Amino acid sequence: MKNKTFPDFDAAVADVPDGATIMFGDFGGIGAPQNLIAALHRKGTRGLTGISNEHGGTDGRVDVGTLIEAGRIRKMVCSITAATHPSRVTPFVRLYNAGAIDGELVPQGTLAERIRAGGAGIGGFYTPTGAGTEIAAGKESREISGRSYLLEYPLVADYAFIRAWQADAFGNLRFRMAQRNFNPIMAMAARVTLVEVENAVVPIGTLDPDDIHLPGVYVDRIVEIPSENLFI
Repeated sequence: MKNKTFPDFDAAVADVPDGATIMFGDFGGIGAPQNLIAALHRKGTRGLTGISNEHGGTDGRVDVGTLIEAGRIRKMVCSITAATHPSRVTPFVRLYNAGAIDGELVPQGTLAERIRAGGAGIGGFYTPTGAGTEIAAGKESREISGRSYLLEYPLVADYAFIRAWQADAFGNLRFRMAQRNFNPIMAMAARVTLVEVENAVVPIGTLDPDDIHLPGVYVDRIVEIPSENLFI
């Protein structure tokens, strides 16, 4: 059986090339793969397309905003493109206004469904969200049962960076609380999935099969988070 565990985060991201498309798990800071992002930042990879629920950079922690501020990301696809307070100017907002980064605003539910569709091999779907707004510009629309719907296409990525609470050696994962929002579907929609795990990786068969949140078939690389970096 292939050994999916890597000795450290730098080794796990060593082959991520310039220009890659990466999904970053995050939901208000919960489930953010902070250590993997920090390793990619150290590596210096650039020209990235990022797909995330939010653009980060609002509270000083390591997140996708760290890569944006360093000029490593050329485009962000996310559901939140502004800071939570008008007085805050995040790296994304500053660079977007300066024309230094591209952005695609996707409603949160639509973002989740586009990622899920990418993992499930679905070619597209219709949703009423965004119909009649600026989001509808250039998109195919259809009336269904007297209501306007927009055609949305799936999102896939070269890599997914996610965080899990527990894993076994095959990569079967368990998530804790809000970690389950985007991490599982991103793992399914990426060609290569990298996972940072909060607890020690356990032997195969240790986790209850009925309590697995994501099967290991979707996981390619696992790195245990050292105790000193657990909250980084």
